[in-house]
Amino acid sequence: MGTRSSTTTIQTHDRPAQRQRLRVYLSAGLLSLALLLALAVLAWYERNEALSAARARAELMSRVLEDQITRAVEAASLSLRVLAESPSLPNWLSADAASGSGDAITTQTGLRQALQGQTVLRSVALLTPQGRVLASSEAGEAGLQVDLSLLGNWPSEGSDRLGRLLPGRGVRDLHAGPVTSPVSMLPLLRPLNLGGGRRLLLLAMINPDTLANYQSQALADLQGAALLSSFDGQLLASSESVPQAPGSRLSAHPVFSDWLPATEFGSYVGAGAVAGSQVVAFRASRTRPLVLLVEQPVDLALQGWRDMLHVLLGIAVAGILLIAGTTWVVLRSLSNSARGRAALSRAHERVAAREQELRVLLRSLQEFVFRTDASGAISFVNARWASLSALPSRDAQGLFLADLVVPEHRARVQALFDPRGPLEEARTAQFALLAPDGRMRRFEMSVLPLQEVRGQGLTGFAGSAVDVTERCEAQQSLQHQLAFSALLQEMSPLPVSMFDVAGHYVTVNQAWEEFTGRSRFATIGQAVGGFMPRAECSVHEEQDARLLREGGRIRYETQIKHRDGSLRDMLITKVRVPDQNGGVAGILCTLEDVSEFRAAERATREARDVAQEASRAKSEFVANISHELRTPLQSILGFSELGLARSGEQAKLGGMFQDIQQAGQRMLALVNDLLDVSKIESSVGTFDLERCDLRGLIQGVMRELEPLMARRTLRLSLRQPATPLAAKVDPLRFQQVIRNVMANAIKFSPEGGALDVRAALAPQGEVHISVADQGPGIPPKELEKIFDAFVQSSQTKDGSGGTGLGLAICRKIIEIHGGRIYAENRVDDGSDNPGAIFHIYLPLRQAGDSQLMSSLD
Repeated sequence: MGTRSSTTTIQTHDRPAQRQRLRVYLSAGLLSLALLLALAVLAWYERNEALSAARARAELMSRVLEDQITRAVEAASLSLRVLAESPSLPNWLSADAASGSGDAITTQTGLRQALQGQTVLRSVALLTPQGRVLASSEAGEAGLQVDLSLLGNWPSEGSDRLGRLLPGRGVRDLHAGPVTSPVSMLPLLRPLNLGGGRRLLLLAMINPDTLANYQSQALADLQGAALLSSFDGQLLASSESVPQAPGSRLSAHPVFSDWLPATEFGSYVGAGAVAGSQVVAFRASRTRPLVLLVEQPVDLALQGWRDMLHVLLGIAVAGILLIAGTTWVVLRSLSNSARGRAALSRAHERVAAREQELRVLLRSLQEFVFRTDASGAISFVNARWASLSALPSRDAQGLFLADLVVPEHRARVQALFDPRGPLEEARTAQFALLAPDGRMRRFEMSVLPLQEVRGQGLTGFAGSAVDVTERCEAQQSLQHQLAFSALLQEMSPLPVSMFDVAGHYVTVNQAWEEFTGRSRFATIGQAVGGFMPRAECSVHEEQDARLLREGGRIRYETQIKHRDGSLRDMLITKVRVPDQNGGVAGILCTLEDVSEFRAAERATREARDVAQEASRAKSEFVANISHELRTPLQSILGFSELGLARSGEQAKLGGMFQDIQQAGQRMLALVNDLLDVSKIESSVGTFDLERCDLRGLIQGVMRELEPLMARRTLRLSLRQPATPLAAKVDPLRFQQVIRNVMANAIKFSPEGGALDVRAALAPQGEVHISVADQGPGIPPKELEKIFDAFVQSSQTKDGSGGTGLGLAICRKIIEIHGGRIYAENRVDDGSDNPGAIFHIYLPLRQAGDSQLMSSLD
């Protein structure tokens, strides 16, 4: 009985220990199961993270490649646009057409220059609408005939278009029939309008291999595949790991069957162009019908995750062993206590290390960071303390920040450290102090109270201060500039207004108020043009819409009603005002009253019309009276000749008829000169221009005047070049000019004098004719007046002068020929009669064989 009782007692005492051991074993099992479950969840999470990271890398790579390829295509498009808008291109074509060069060398050189710096372009060619190559950057392609149907429709005016991928290397491969080539090309088309209905096509060949090189270089570290296709699924370029050939269709690819065009970018895990499950990211170009795809095998993306699985498995084994060891330690409390104290010691070390790191971090901040006790005395400052005080950081302990600032700001700084203030909110204030460098600087401070752990009291304050001196100075400068701009606008004598893009007034100046009679308080915020008639308002709305659409500056003129009710001619200038985000904030408009200028223009036109009418009436009167005078003159000359013939031996009677004859001849010369002037100034009559050698015309006049020069024993020196002096002139009128000038030189030259006539080609491409005499010369003030009608030089008013119309007729004739005539005195060599020189300049060319005198006058 006793033995059985002891056994029962032992079993009774062992039951709590067994239950405790069972609880320990059960806890260890649950911990192991929880560890395995946590590791499984972690593995699944890491797998998803790995796939997410792979998708993110693929999306980033697709964005980078899309941006790079889009920039390359846009750069090629920009080169093509610059070439199309270049003012030199028509000159190149004109130069090639003028030279007759079959190879279009000038245009070819210009096209090659457009390829400089464009690695993505193979060649650039210029084609006619019929497909003939006018010029190309590649030698030997000019003159080829290409099949334009391979390029598709032409893009609209001022734009370009990418064509489909074609086999071949350049324009030489664009012909009807199949073309087999290991390389391909991507055409970029842009129309060119030369005016006059003439249109050409600029064709650039983009090298897809260059785009493929971009992809291969970008994917060097990703170990994946990249594909560039058109928006309809045609493969344009790809990296080496893609099995499909350029030109094939990717219609079955999920990106084109499931995603596009609803989504322009995205990523997924699934089927792709390469066999097997892929991490696929795609992005459509923002400006071109291009799609960039990046693919990476899922196995490759999960390679790091698989490596981590071995680590997780090791962690699981280690965790289970740790749990087993912990179970063993639990059963041995002393060992467990020792390990607990060691863990606590390590934790304290880590806390100390973290605190040291925090101190280093605080010292490295660019802002001034500090801590104070409850009274506001400094207990800690970082390295930025030097920007506030010249004292070392160690001497800052116990100082008060309020003692450092300027006296007028001390109260606001002391308020930041008031214990009675709010404890849950940050306190901010601005203050100024004299910095160690002697400059007054401004700071913005933020202070936050520090409470005890249990929230029973205030332990101190922590805060920071930022130097805002430059910002405050910039704000003050900006305010000054804004005030100055507003003052300038207000002082401007021109009416100035500004309105937003919605068409409401934002501001007006005083000149605008005075002009319109409307106050700015009643105008600002109102719709623009609300006080104008609808027809007048629509003109301004049209110009505003054009300005907002095209930018720049526009100027136009219209009539606006003044405050007094009168309509004023106003010159309106408008510019767009940009906002801070680069958009359009509104339109700035200035008005300039040009009513007086327009009235003056109208008065000037009316006066000119009246003067022209008076001149026409004068010319018609001179012409009519001259014709009327010729009839009695013919009778007088006829009877005087008859009297001379019948006077016989009666010398006195013959002298009388001789005087009548001479007076009649002089009167007839005057009438003929008046007729010449009236014909030249009238709207009738033409000059028949023909190409002549002026040397023969001049020599003809010289032979005609030889008897007159002989009677006065004058010596003639005529110098002309050996080569022809060809010009388009009216021969009779030109000889009339030479005859009048020579007659004047003969008339005013002394007996036995010399005449010097020269004809040569001037450096300016004109024919220069000069006639020099040894007469009395011309007073300097009269050198220009002698070419006016009925004006003679004061040196020749001795009875030897004529009517005063000869030189006026000469100037009219020379001006009609497009030339000029003027006179100057010869260099005074000390003789009594230095003489004068008349210069005549005629252009070598004239537009047309026959010209109306009225249009040339």
